[in-house]
Amino acid sequence: MRLSDLRGRHVAVWGAGREGRAAVTAIAAHGPAGLVVVDDSANFLALPWDGPLAAAAPLVTGEKGFERLAAADVVVRSPGVPNTHQWMVELRRRSVPVTQGSALWMADHADRTVGVTGSKGKSTTSSLISHLLTAMDRPNVFGGNIGVPLLDLPEAELYVLELSSYQCSDLTDSPRVAVVTALFPEHLDAHGGEREYYRDKLNLIAHGPHAVVVNGADPRLAAELGDRATIRAGSPDTTHVAAGPDGTQWFHLRDTPLFPRAVLPLVGRHNEGNLCVALAVLDALGVDVVARKDSLAVAVAEFQGLAHRLTEIADPSGLTFVDDTLATSPYAAMHAIDAYEGRPLTVIVGGADRGLDYSPLRAHLAGREITVIGVPDSGPRIVEALSGLPSVRTELADDLVAAVGLSRKLTPAGGVVLLSPAAPSYGRFRNFEHRSEVFAQAVADTAR
Repeated sequence: MRLSDLRGRHVAVWGAGREGRAAVTAIAAHGPAGLVVVDDSANFLALPWDGPLAAAAPLVTGEKGFERLAAADVVVRSPGVPNTHQWMVELRRRSVPVTQGSALWMADHADRTVGVTGSKGKSTTSSLISHLLTAMDRPNVFGGNIGVPLLDLPEAELYVLELSSYQCSDLTDSPRVAVVTALFPEHLDAHGGEREYYRDKLNLIAHGPHAVVVNGADPRLAAELGDRATIRAGSPDTTHVAAGPDGTQWFHLRDTPLFPRAVLPLVGRHNEGNLCVALAVLDALGVDVVARKDSLAVAVAEFQGLAHRLTEIADPSGLTFVDDTLATSPYAAMHAIDAYEGRPLTVIVGGADRGLDYSPLRAHLAGREITVIGVPDSGPRIVEALSGLPSVRTELADDLVAAVGLSRKLTPAGGVVLLSPAAPSYGRFRNFEHRSEVFAQAVADTAR
């Protein structure tokens, strides 16, 4: 289904946040017979619905919104509406067509798109791909889950998109190059279970992409893909890290050394894998990676990383505060913790409680000396999961601001305070950017 297919039809947009607003603007331009917005989760964090948006579509809130959804010819849901929502179940029982802005957009732009998803690494990898393509004289527009809704993107010859599992779930077209960085259980409450989550995530590659690039070192991803034809970054037959001509670790394309690992400014082995995936994508798009290896090395060295992924905040105390608010699962937090191995470490965990299993985090921290501070809502449950580990000190704080103050008291000089929540931001924050803002302000306010 394309945006143009909505002309003359009655459309209900479900969700009044960033994605819903973009959908209303885009759909209104195509002349629907009727357009309404339904928001069943409006609260004190909701932005006002007024001006041109209100003129284009009235806003219906609360339980009465279901009647408007059920009466529509097409429902366009925001990514935040879970598959398990009782209204979704009933709409599908009634055979009401449900799609998303991501699917409407992809139907018109798939052949010009690199789409990146994954349980871990999709933000950094998509940003790397966009950055390196620009350096290789391949202009592109970067957007998606990273902060710019697809329906707000300008026209371009090439797009690089970060796509969440929610955005992937309703796609009926795959991007030209489909990329999957990692796979582990996440968002299970929204998708209905582990199998359903994997199905929705891998829907990105289910509709005829020209090339599929994956992280070849990820065991769950390998198991799910089986013998499916893919480019497996990290393998010797494509981009990988191995000993180079000077004996140190280098990035390679097959047998050819490209540049030293030290060129990449990002910490952690997981970021080596992210760059391997990005380089494999460039190769799949026809960039001569070997001929342009020197220019690529310069571009890699200049890459600054993402604002909310292992971003260090200067502090006069000598402590290193690190914003990793995009780490919304225990596995992502584990990678972040590993990146600071060897330094005294306090990690702040907790956020919206999706019922995730935190036993992998417990196993990962066994025998490791670390301080963990839990904040609502899931923080107390994470702390409970770590109870009994002899080298893990656990504390609770009333909120993120209090956790920052407590971390200053508990973290030794020269240590690291890492916000790696292992949980999403919604419920107490507008979005992940809001959580980062609160963290950075708390660091500034408590500085001595």
